[in-house]
Amino acid sequence: GRGQAILEIVVVQIREQIDEAVPDDPDRYLPFVGTLFLFIAFSTLLGSITGNHVVAASLSTAAALAACVFVAVPLFGIAREGVGRYLKHYVQPSVFMAPFHVIGELSRTLALAVRLFGNLMSGKVIVAILLTVAPFVFPALLEAFGLLIGMIQAYVFAVLALVYIASGTRSARRNEESDPIVQTQE
Repeated sequence: GRGQAILEIVVVQIREQIDEAVPDDPDRYLPFVGTLFLFIAFSTLLGSITGNHVVAASLSTAAALAACVFVAVPLFGIAREGVGRYLKHYVQPSVFMAPFHVIGELSRTLALAVRLFGNLMSGKVIVAILLTVAPFVFPALLEAFGLLIGMIQAYVFAVLALVYIASGTRSARRNEESDPIVQTQE
């Protein structure tokens, strides 16, 4: 039916975006990244249609989504490279770099959560302020603007999650390729 055709178009578009961003097989990332995108997009859509609070604009929801990405990065990396090869990039070029790599992962996750929360919440705050100033002029236009902002944020969050996951799998591979001991053994 029509609903299935629309959903297939959305899935194909998400897959094409993943294929353009990552040199690996896009089907590995499609379920996770697609779910992130669709959750944020439908949350924004339902919030605009019903006039209720957008679930993804909550700090706890944004933090939970970012935590999912934080867990997914090493899981995808370990699945791709194995535990040893993946963890090896944390101690490159020396073991003293491990805390800095972990801090980088945590700060990236925090930035992802704050970015999603701030952008979605700011759109709702601006709409609320303008509705108090001109309640009869702006409602439909501002809801459409809020919906557009939400869709853009869903796309940005999904792309950033994909980039973080892909960089986690690539960094382990790059370290393995640049290691002279491994190259001489082959």
